[in-house]
Amino acid sequence: MQNTATPTHCPYCALQCGMNLTPVPGGTVEVSERADFPVNRGALCGKGRTAPAVLSSRVRLTSPLVRSEGTLVPATWDEALDRVAEGLRRTRAEHGPDAVGVFGGGGLTNEKAYTLGKFARVVLGTSQIDYNGRFCMSSAAAAGTKAFGLDRGLPFPLEDIPRTGCVILVGSNLAETMPPSLRFFNELKENGGTLIVVDPRRTKTAEQADLHLAPRPGTDLALALGLLHLVVAEGRVDEEYVAGRTVGWEDARAAAMAHWPEYVERITGVSVPQLREAVRLFCEPENAMVLTARGPEQQSKGTDTVGAWINLCLATGRAGRPLSGYGCLTGQGNGQGGREHGQKADQLPGYRKLDDPAARRHVAEVWGVDPDSLPGPGRSAYELLDALGGDVRALLLMGSNPVVSAPGAGHVEERFKALDFLVVCDIVLSETAGHADVVLPVTQWAEESGTTTNLEGRVLLRRRAITPPDGVRSDLEVMHELADRLGVEKGFPTDPEEVFEELRRASVGGIADYSGITYRRLAEEDGVFWPCPQDAAGDGHPGTPRLFLDRFATPDGRARFVPVSHRAIAEEPDAEYPVLLTTGRVVAQYQSGAQTRRVDELNAAAPGPFVELHPRLAARLGAAEGDPVAVVSRRGRAVAPARITTAIRPDTVFMPFHWPGEGRANTLTNPALDPTSRMPEFKACAVRLEAVKS
Repeated sequence: MQNTATPTHCPYCALQCGMNLTPVPGGTVEVSERADFPVNRGALCGKGRTAPAVLSSRVRLTSPLVRSEGTLVPATWDEALDRVAEGLRRTRAEHGPDAVGVFGGGGLTNEKAYTLGKFARVVLGTSQIDYNGRFCMSSAAAAGTKAFGLDRGLPFPLEDIPRTGCVILVGSNLAETMPPSLRFFNELKENGGTLIVVDPRRTKTAEQADLHLAPRPGTDLALALGLLHLVVAEGRVDEEYVAGRTVGWEDARAAAMAHWPEYVERITGVSVPQLREAVRLFCEPENAMVLTARGPEQQSKGTDTVGAWINLCLATGRAGRPLSGYGCLTGQGNGQGGREHGQKADQLPGYRKLDDPAARRHVAEVWGVDPDSLPGPGRSAYELLDALGGDVRALLLMGSNPVVSAPGAGHVEERFKALDFLVVCDIVLSETAGHADVVLPVTQWAEESGTTTNLEGRVLLRRRAITPPDGVRSDLEVMHELADRLGVEKGFPTDPEEVFEELRRASVGGIADYSGITYRRLAEEDGVFWPCPQDAAGDGHPGTPRLFLDRFATPDGRARFVPVSHRAIAEEPDAEYPVLLTTGRVVAQYQSGAQTRRVDELNAAAPGPFVELHPRLAARLGAAEGDPVAVVSRRGRAVAPARITTAIRPDTVFMPFHWPGEGRANTLTNPALDPTSRMPEFKACAVRLEAVKS
C-alpha cells in the first residue's frame, strides 16, 4: 500500500478544496490539510473532512445489482452489462433512438461528462440527454452568455474578493454551503470593504453582512431593478463606461425607471432607506462585485433576474475591470465543467452549440463520425424527467438522484416507475437507484483520476490515491463496455488522461478552450483557468484568471444590456395556499444527501428535515418547537418538525431538501420553468401549513 500523501480535491462543492489523502488500513484514506492550494488554504468543512467514510464497503455498492422478481440481487459484471445493452438495444429497435434517455450529473469529472455526451450521441444516437446541473446555475449561465458572450461562474479568482470595495451577495448562504470561502468575505471586511447579503432568511452568512436585505422570495428581480432606478436617479451611472463598453443601455434604463423605490418596497418588503443605503455602499468604492447563487437563479424568471443584477454592474462600470464584476457561485463539484463538454441537451464539447454547423463539423471530425449523424438538441432536465415512461422508455443515469432532488419529486418518482428500463451508475444505492432494473457500482473520487473545473473556471486534477475494491469499475469502463456491446468498438478509452487528450482536441477554438491544458501542467500548477488555447508552436497559453479586461466575448467586444421587468412568480400565495415556501441546504448535508446521509458524524449534526417558520406563523398554527408540521402544496404534502425562529420572514417557511420520504421538500416545489434556461422554480411556491395530531 502506498503510504505517501496524494494531493487531490474534495468530492463535494464547486470550491473543489485542496486536500491530501493518505491510505489507511481498511481500504480507505485519511484526509489532511493542503495549505498550498489557494482556494481553501487548508481549511475544510465537515463534509470534506468526513468524505472518506463513503469509501467504506459498509455504505457503498461493491457488486452490480439486477432486478429479479421485483428485487435487486447481486450479479456478475457480464450479466449486468449484457442486460443493460439488451435493454437499450431493444428500446431503440422498438421505439427509435430518442426513446432512450441519458441523465448525467454535475459531480462527474470532465472526462466522464465528455464521454457521456459522446456515448449518447454516437453510440445511442439520441438527442435526449441532459444533467442535474440544469437545476444549479443554468439561469446565470444564460444571463451571462446574453450579456458577456461567455459563461464562466466567476470571471476572476476568489482571491480578488478581499481587495474589492463592496460585494452584493444575492441568494447565497455560503457560510453553510461552502464554508471555506467565507474567509474571503471576512478578509473583505477586515480590509475596509462592505458586504451586502440579499436573502429572505437571516442566515449565518447574513449575520456577517454590513447590510442584510430580506426580500420576499421571488422578488429579487424587482429589487435589482429598484437599485438600478436609484443609480440613475442619483446620477451614479458611469456614462463613459456605458458609452465605451456596452450597448443597449437606453432600453434597459427605461425598464428600470418603471421600478421606483416605493413600488419596489411594496413588492419586496425591503424599505426605501435600505435600498438607498445599498446603492450608496455599492457605488461609493472604486471597485465592487455582485455575486449570485441559487436564490435568484432557481426561479421561473431566473435568467431575467440575473440579467437585472448584471445590468446594475454594467451601469456602474463594475464589469470587465480589475477587482470588479458579476459572478455566479456555482454549486456542484463540477457544475462548471459538467456543462462545458457535452452532457447538456444543447451543447457539444468546448461549450459549443449543438445546432451550430461549424461546431458539429469540428466535433464530428474529432469523433470520426458524419456530422449529419449527430442528433439535434434534446429536452432540458425536468422536461426529460417528465417524459419518462412516455416518449422516453429507457434511461441511463449517472451520478444523480432526481427522486429526491427534482422539483415536484412525487411526480418525477412516478415517471421513473413508468419506465420500461432504468440503469443507474452510482457509488451508493440512492433512492433513484432503488427503482432501477440494473445498478452498476462505480469508483469514487479517491479511487480514480480526472479533472474538474471549479467555480472560478480553474481546471483541476483529482488524483487516484487508493485502489477501488473488487467488483467496482469506473464510469469510463462502463461506457467502454457498453459501447463495445452496442457495436462501437473504438472511441471510448478507459484511461482518463487519454480521454482528456481527446477533449482538448474537441475543445479547440470553442468558448471553453482547454487545448493548452495538460495533466502535466495541472500536476505542476494550482490548476489552469480556461480559456487556455494552445498556440501555433504547441506551447500552452498561461490561462485566463480574469476575463473581459480588454473586451467582452461578444462579436463587437461590448457587453449587452438586456431590458427586463419584474413579474410575479409562477405560483403566488392565495387563500388556499397563503404562505411561501423556499428551500435550500444545511452545512452538514449535501444536495440529495445520497452520500452525506451515510456519514454518522454528519447525520449527528443534521439528522433530518425541518420546517423553519416565524413565531407569528407558528402561533397562528398552534405549533411549538419540534412539533410535526405538515407543509402542503398543489403537488403534495411533506411533514417535518417545526424550527421556530425570527430569522425568517413571517410570510415564508424554509425547508432543506436533502432528505427523502415524508420530509422530502421537493415533493412540494414547483417545476414551472424559466423560458430561457429551463430552470425550475425551486425557490418560491405557494403552500399552507397544517398541525399534525400526534
